[in-house]
Amino acid sequence: MLQPGLTDTELISKILKGEQSFFAPLVERYQNYVFTLVLRFTDSREDAEEISQDIFVKAYRSLADFRGESKFSTWLYTIVRTSCITFLRKKKLDITSIDNERTFLQLENRESGFSANTIEQKSRHAMVNEAIRLLSPDDAQLITLFYKGEQSLEEISKVMGLEANTVKVKLHRARHRLKEKMEKYFSHEIREIQGE
Repeated sequence: MLQPGLTDTELISKILKGEQSFFAPLVERYQNYVFTLVLRFTDSREDAEEISQDIFVKAYRSLADFRGESKFSTWLYTIVRTSCITFLRKKKLDITSIDNERTFLQLENRESGFSANTIEQKSRHAMVNEAIRLLSPDDAQLITLFYKGEQSLEEISKVMGLEANTVKVKLHRARHRLKEKMEKYFSHEIREIQGE
């Protein structure tokens, strides 16, 4: 019988002692986190599900490498990132070539696809998620890690290999761009939410 409320470290300790059944609650705890992050790298839900499963297999195999020097979610994120980059390379997508020009063309195409009815049906959460999807991969990654992954600036800097101050500046800029996307694509909904 699994005891509820075990910390990540306690679960990992039990798994490493041969109690494999404790991996299931660890997966349960992080499956939404992983899936949300993977979805930032690929637009396909099928691909995201496949990559997410692969990530948990890799995490299980590499669990002995987790030293507990950072949060488990930070360690797991490095597996998410490398798995997604590997997957994208296999699909021959050059992730660095997502330049501003192409991104803006995609935005314009998406904008024409929004109908008033579908936007009105979106919840606040869905609107924010959609706005995040309109950001560049780097901006989306920062926003997702900070707000959805609840990672600290220091943890994000370790994961991304950047100075904490650089992360702070990039996060500030990413938040500004997110606000711009919200205002551009969801201004009507924002006014409704604010009761204007």
